[in-house]
Amino acid sequence: MAMAIAQHRESGSSSSSINKHLDSGKYVRYTAEQVEALERVYAECPKPSSMRRQQLIRECPILSNIEPKQIKVWFQNRRCREKQRKEASRLQTVNRKLTAMNKLLMEENDRLQKQVSQLVYENGYMRQQLQNASVATTDTSCESVVTTPQHPLKDANNPAGLLSIAEETLAEFLAKATGTAVDWVQMPGMKPGPDSIGIVAISHRCSGVAARACGLVSLEPTKIAEILKDRPSWFRDCRSLEVFNMFPAGNRGTIELIYMQMYAPTTLAPPRDFWTLRYTTSLEDGSLVVCERSLSGAGAALSGSTASQSVRAEMLPSGYLIRPCDGGGSIIHIVDHLNLEAWSVPEVLRPLYESSKVIAQKMTIAALRNIRQIAQEMSGEVVYGLGRQPAVLRTFSQRLSRGFNDAINGFHDDGWSVLDSDGVEDVIIAINSTKNMGTHVTNANALPLPEGILCAKASMLLQNVPPALLVRFLREHRSEWADYNIDAYSAASLKAGSNAFPGLRPTRFSGSQIIMPLAHTVENEEFLEVVRLEGHAITQEEAVLSRDIHLLQNAVGAFSELVFAPIDELFPDDAPLLPSGFRVIPLDSKTGEAQDGLSAHRTLDLASSLEAGSAVNRTSGDASTNTSSLRSVLTIAFQFPYEIHLRDSVVTMARQYLRSVISSVQRVATAISPSRLGSHMGPKLPLGSPEALTLARWICQSYSYHLGVDLLRSECPSSDSMLKLLWHHPDAILCCSLKSPPVFTFANQAGLDMLETTLLALQDIALDKIFDESGQKALCSEFAKIMQQGYTYLPVGLCLSTMGRHVSYDQAVAWKVIGEDSTVYCLAFSFINWSFV
Repeated sequence: MAMAIAQHRESGSSSSSINKHLDSGKYVRYTAEQVEALERVYAECPKPSSMRRQQLIRECPILSNIEPKQIKVWFQNRRCREKQRKEASRLQTVNRKLTAMNKLLMEENDRLQKQVSQLVYENGYMRQQLQNASVATTDTSCESVVTTPQHPLKDANNPAGLLSIAEETLAEFLAKATGTAVDWVQMPGMKPGPDSIGIVAISHRCSGVAARACGLVSLEPTKIAEILKDRPSWFRDCRSLEVFNMFPAGNRGTIELIYMQMYAPTTLAPPRDFWTLRYTTSLEDGSLVVCERSLSGAGAALSGSTASQSVRAEMLPSGYLIRPCDGGGSIIHIVDHLNLEAWSVPEVLRPLYESSKVIAQKMTIAALRNIRQIAQEMSGEVVYGLGRQPAVLRTFSQRLSRGFNDAINGFHDDGWSVLDSDGVEDVIIAINSTKNMGTHVTNANALPLPEGILCAKASMLLQNVPPALLVRFLREHRSEWADYNIDAYSAASLKAGSNAFPGLRPTRFSGSQIIMPLAHTVENEEFLEVVRLEGHAITQEEAVLSRDIHLLQNAVGAFSELVFAPIDELFPDDAPLLPSGFRVIPLDSKTGEAQDGLSAHRTLDLASSLEAGSAVNRTSGDASTNTSSLRSVLTIAFQFPYEIHLRDSVVTMARQYLRSVISSVQRVATAISPSRLGSHMGPKLPLGSPEALTLARWICQSYSYHLGVDLLRSECPSSDSMLKLLWHHPDAILCCSLKSPPVFTFANQAGLDMLETTLLALQDIALDKIFDESGQKALCSEFAKIMQQGYTYLPVGLCLSTMGRHVSYDQAVAWKVIGEDSTVYCLAFSFINWSFV
């Protein structure tokens, strides 16, 4: 007993000495050599394992006197310090951003107070004028007070007067950017704040159309000015910008004489061009200013042969005020003020040229977004797919947009000429035998270029069709309007070793359209993606050949535009592109916001609406007469390569194909119009069909029968309310068929959101496509249990959406859905607490 006590005391004494040593080790200062050795390991592995720490002690003699536990504590402290440092840096960045935004908002508040004072003065003046006016006399003095006088175009024929014109332009621009020269009102839907793009305003009661934006950008002023002056790189409607002359000015500034061309957005209007003076200078407070305005006189003679196609428009004093911020970054003020000569377009298109909101979206906001995008790319915050550099992917997007605009406009100096019609004026055919597709043939193995390019294009007026919804459907359901054989014909031009373009070969489209995201802008208003269309050859001799087609596709939600081009599956950086696509332009600015809100939440349930002779929802057309004023212009342009000896055949094919596409788009437009789908948000068709009501009842009854609990938290709901409760259930509920392979047949709103798809596209998704490898194994192992027991629980796991995004869920329940005759109708799944990773 005494021996045991002595041994215990000895052990306790030893343990006490070790603990004292460890405790004292917490406060021992490491030598510089020890810290350097530990830092080297931390740089390679911030969280080394126990084995790695022991190996470190053996390899570094200078660490031999330190206990492994103390090394573990050092790494814990080091990680904590790194986390604190990053958090401090983040908070400093947020603080600088909030300080700059506060300064910007205070300046905006001062400007608004000045504007209020000016309006109060004008209101008093008008009251005085009305009191002094004779009752019997009609006086127009009020109109003269409200109307903003137009700025006369300046004559630049005298170079000696350029500096005075530039200084006057600077003063007028600053009055618009920070003063009250224009009556600005906040753009609908744009709320200022630290996380917003900035403060966006549009003009009210002024000549022309104008927009203004203020925002904070984490780039230096000189870099911002360099980006913005390169207008074709970010303004998609800018065809070209040429600097014809440059003069030095004071404050190390420059004066430039510029000729700029703008694309027409549709085949129904001519393009615009501008002859302007651009003045770049620095202010006393260190701000950088780039301002611009139209000139008259000699500019017309410099515009070249394209002047005959273009309408000369006017740029009133506009530009960029870039002010450096303390701690880095800049505050930028952007003003765009144009007179687009709306008289020169058909009356139906004039709202497009008279809308300040359109200018704000296309120019002002686009400029601010482009700068913010580049700033985030330079900081490493944006990572794109396939290992491509952001600049390369941005160039692809620009080339798609430029090629599509070139096809719509068909400039003569690009080599385009219009062919005679076949008697029906609905489709325009233009050819170009000299067009360069944007690649340089530098070696013998280069891809063969066609002998000519043919463009079939048309424009039409759409009534009561939400543009964003139409473009979304065209993007997600290509098989509803496209011909796979035509896509295969266009893609043949990109196959190495093809010396001729083959005729249309019989090929069956498998129905599988796989969208692989490449990049998207910061605010997700534009997507660049690769679309793979899987096809199968019908003839036996071609069965061994790959019939898949790859398309590079750009979807621009802000402008309701979908542009695509065949591309080689290797996806080289200098791949030739032949863009085709759709553009839907809303003509009524007041309805644009309603359309965007509607399209953001409506389910594209068109499976039955697109069937010939469907009578569903015909009665709802009369209930939506108040939305009949929604008008938009749809422009379609498809390009095809051809050989000279096959030109007539390709012309006939292109004309017939475009008419077929137009017919399909009109059918889709009819199906998705609010008069067909109803004025409320949600899936009108499935909620009203007897089949959907029956399926909802079977799903809920089978769940209660197998699991012993109710799926819906409502006592004895009717069939209609049961379907509504199931549709709005927070868990993702999906049904799949029992055929091989099993495919989904139904999903509620949460299920469609989780898979990022629609009810129509849902029918093309196989069950095994949404699970990862572990999920597939778990499902296979539990399948027999489902069929015997009637249900099973799947553990926490991951699945994939149709856009390739990972979705996590806490638990999944699978059960058999029993029909009226006690047979298994389908399988149902419920994913609980799902979220995107």
